[in-house]
Amino acid sequence: MAARVTVRSLTPADFGNWNSLVARSRTGSIYNTTEYLEVLSSVTNGRFKIVIAERSGEFQGGLAIYEESSRLGRFVSTRLLLYYNGFVLPDHLSKYPSERTSRHTEAMQQLEAAVSNMGYGRVRIRNRSTFQDARVFQSAGWSVSPSYSYVVDLSDLPAQWERVEQNLRRLVQRCEREGVLFSDDDDFDSFLRMHELTVTRKGMTAYLPSELFKKYFVSLKSRNLCRLFHARLPNGRAISSQLVLLGAHPVTHSVSAALDPEYMKTGATAYLRWKAFEALANLGYAANDLTDAELNPVTHFKSQLGGNLETSLVLAGRDSGRFRSHTALLRGVGAAKNMARPLYKTIFSRKPTV
Repeated sequence: MAARVTVRSLTPADFGNWNSLVARSRTGSIYNTTEYLEVLSSVTNGRFKIVIAERSGEFQGGLAIYEESSRLGRFVSTRLLLYYNGFVLPDHLSKYPSERTSRHTEAMQQLEAAVSNMGYGRVRIRNRSTFQDARVFQSAGWSVSPSYSYVVDLSDLPAQWERVEQNLRRLVQRCEREGVLFSDDDDFDSFLRMHELTVTRKGMTAYLPSELFKKYFVSLKSRNLCRLFHARLPNGRAISSQLVLLGAHPVTHSVSAALDPEYMKTGATAYLRWKAFEALANLGYAANDLTDAELNPVTHFKSQLGGNLETSLVLAGRDSGRFRSHTALLRGVGAAKNMARPLYKTIFSRKPTV
């Protein structure tokens, strides 16, 4: 009789084996590694732990849990700079699909029960597109919804170039003719300057306070877990930047891009994206995840780069009473504002009577 699957939290002595599994797994990413989560936790209010299902000392699957606290209680979720926080599964070698599925299902059942009993007020888990079987969670009452991202294949750059929209190819070639330069360096100050301009211009949420963002970058770069790419004018001024996460996994992740608005029409962003693909391919990476594909102008630009639109599964456990009440309150406030807006326009658009 086969040994049963059990669940436990890893100790630092196990982290090396866990990171090796993440690097080998199709469902893994740098976001699952202890190295990355140590850096992220050092600049946020978060904490992490690794929960694994194992049989006879062999990892059957696991979850890197990044958690934060709020006045409503502890919760697990993605956030800026943590796009994926999903399950990592080994690629079992059995030639029988039924046996592989059975092993994965047993591991997921144990992990689902463990996470559900950890007392979190809210759990949201976004898996990579390679995680495709959410039946265990649906049967346990979790909701499952889709999320999207574009992923660019770097294994055949000439073929990938042909997939890039013609107008973007034209912009890349124009930048090359006009002497725009590509650099791979540690000039975080230039990136931060443009990042802050982008956040202000678009009304976005800052990824991190500036000093903590720099600490995040320096910590990652010292571990060779990221690269910072720039498009520069011939005089050396950076006009577009891109921060990419690396690691031992073959898929890289573009986590932040910034542009000097003065040079928005130069095509520098398209040039930088393509040159980054070339640099990552030369480093031996297989793909670049462009991170997120909500319907907006940025996503349209990403689609022009010729990547594959991939669907990820987001798993949501049942919220605690406090989180449900808070969500209901926010929805009520939003509904009230929507109802009041037409009345406000009617009243204040009337011409005054004399």
